[in-house]
Formats: sequence, structure tokens, C-alpha cells
Amino acid sequence: MIALLQRVTQAAVVVDGVTTGAIGAGLMVLVCAERGDAEKQADLLLAKLLAYRVFSDDAGKMNRSVTDVAGGLLLVPQFTLAADTQSGTRPSFTPAAAPDAGRRLFDYFVAKARSMHPRVETGRFGADMQVSLTNDGPVTFWLQVKPQD
Repeated sequence: MIALLQRVTQAAVVVDGVTTGAIGAGLMVLVCAERGDAEKQADLLLAKLLAYRVFSDDAGKMNRSVTDVAGGLLLVPQFTLAADTQSGTRPSFTPAAAPDAGRRLFDYFVAKARSMHPRVETGRFGADMQVSLTNDGPVTFWLQVKPQD
């Protein structure tokens, strides 16, 4: 699974003119399941995400996690993160999980996140979403747990 996380001062997702999720300071995370991913990859990625130190401590060093600062977590499904861009000018989405598997793993990831973190909001799987955010820093990281072989 893949997570592209951005430290934000605020972020929101709108679907059909309705806000489905919004946070203040925290992490906006684009989440993608790849072919071969299972709950094991979701669990490993979530544990890493919640512990990843991207917030500043009193000395200005990135030593605090979203858990440490009690920040918001906005999880947005984003299958295009798995795109194969190695040839041509049109991406291939073969590496992404099939839609049913992707939805199941995203829902699992969200449910698990909500059981471990107090402030979790989401986008909507398969929807045309408008995502707005203010990247703080900017600070952006790519986290990946490889699918099982």
C-alpha cells in the first residue's frame, strides 16, 4: 500500500458540493492499495503513518508524530498513486488493486485508523472529489509497504 502524506494547517474533501471530511492541523493522506495488498500491508502502513515524525518539537526538529500532536487525519482514496509511468505519455493503472479490493482495503484502513486515532475524516472511494489543503512547510512524504509476492 501507498500513502502520500502532507502536513497541513487545514484540509477538506468535497463531493457533489458537500464536505465529506475536513481537518485543521494534521495530515492529509492519499491512500492507495496495490495488487497483492492485504490487511497486513494496511496494518503496517497505518502503524508507520501514525508514528511518522513530521511535526516539530520545541527545538524545531521533526520529532513528533500526528499521534503526539493529536492532529487530524484526513484519509483520501487515490488509486492513481499506483500508476506505472515508465513508458509513453499515458499512465497504466495495472499496479493498482482492482476496485473491489481497493475499496475493501481503504475501508479496512479507515476503520483501523478510527480505532487507533481520535480524529479521522475521509474522502469517498470512487467519487469525483475536490481536495483542498494548505501544505505546512511544505512537508510531503511517500510511504509504501510493498504488496506480498
